[in-house]
Amino acid sequence: MLRASIFLGLVLVAAFSALGQVPTPARLEVSSPKPLMIAAIDSPTGEAHGVLVGEYADLLQKKFPCSGPFYNTASTERRYSQAGCSRLKVTIWQDAVRLSAGDAPRKQGAQFGINYCRDGLPPRSLS
Repeated sequence: MLRASIFLGLVLVAAFSALGQVPTPARLEVSSPKPLMIAAIDSPTGEAHGVLVGEYADLLQKKFPCSGPFYNTASTERRYSQAGCSRLKVTIWQDAVRLSAGDAPRKQGAQFGINYCRDGLPPRSLS
């Protein structure tokens, strides 16, 4: 059963690639960027994609004038020799934001880099 699922997934990726379209990565529902950062560290591709939900998303929703979801991505820029530690680029954004009345809606977000380990601490060494 698992082999059939993997095979089907590979067939779909090949079909979309042949058409010049890449499927949208699955987005994890996360209550903060932390689980997404850990998922990126554990991912063979070094990437994880999510949408913020819960209290953190509610706080951001009150701060910014848009009702759409807050998306985020964590990607590995460098893997350190210490197991489970990486340099990550974390991006949080929202589509269709209007900064002031009359403005056209556009994507707004923030990005930061962080040295992070699965245990929540920074790496002991950057080598």
